[in-house]
Amino acid sequence: MFSFSLLNGLHFPDTGKDVKTVIAAPLENRREALSEIFSFMDYTSLDGGDNPASIEKLCRKAISFGAQGLRYPAAVCVYPPFIALAKQTLQGTPIKVATTAAAFPHGQMPISLKLEEVKYAVAEGADEIDVVISRGSILDRNYHVVFRELDLIREATRGKILKVILETGELASLENIAKASEIAIEAGADFIKTSTGKINPAATEEAVFIMLQVIAEHFRKSGKRTGIKPAGGIATADQALGYYKLVSSVLGKEWLCRDLFRMGASRLADNIIQEISLD
Repeated sequence: MFSFSLLNGLHFPDTGKDVKTVIAAPLENRREALSEIFSFMDYTSLDGGDNPASIEKLCRKAISFGAQGLRYPAAVCVYPPFIALAKQTLQGTPIKVATTAAAFPHGQMPISLKLEEVKYAVAEGADEIDVVISRGSILDRNYHVVFRELDLIREATRGKILKVILETGELASLENIAKASEIAIEAGADFIKTSTGKINPAATEEAVFIMLQVIAEHFRKSGKRTGIKPAGGIATADQALGYYKLVSSVLGKEWLCRDLFRMGASRLADNIIQEISLD
């Protein structure tokens, strides 16, 4: 069902430049790029100690950015029990509510139960749903299992943004990352995402570069644009700018928008604010 070709390693096919060279290239307007990245943020709290008070505080902080003359983040991401609270708190703002589902972060649950969690998130009013794939099935080359699960989840999330987390740090090879990306896109993912942020390594430039190439190839063949979300371990402005340059270089500036490019999480947001707020 799936065609597979791992594109030319970690070099751009047209120029021969490698990933590190592209990331190191200077930006014409660093501050404007960081301001854009901030508006692509999923402002996130996915901690075991989350509670109504902490989630309301998270949402109100996200709202406060607009009052400070900053752009609003694209979404606030919370665990499913807090969806309704986040929706209520963010009402009247352009900030979406994202949540996790499908046995986040490990994905080790029967598909029937994964679907119940997804349906709960939809019923609670989540705008965006981040799900994890069965990494063990990729490693075991049971690609049909991964596709079937994502296909069922896509059907349950019609009308919602679906982000599919590959957990690239557990996929063991660039070939597996490419294959998982391909399956997720074929199953209808709106975004493919590197990591849950719960394991190391999380996002890497090499993994994102391969994911971007798969997105580019699918767009060339179908005309369908798929979004990308590097996530996990991205804390500094320089790291975020590196991914920004990669996305722009591989997919073009039309991907530099919140509908096609996201980043997380709260620690990165705080560091970007600190830099762009300097006189």
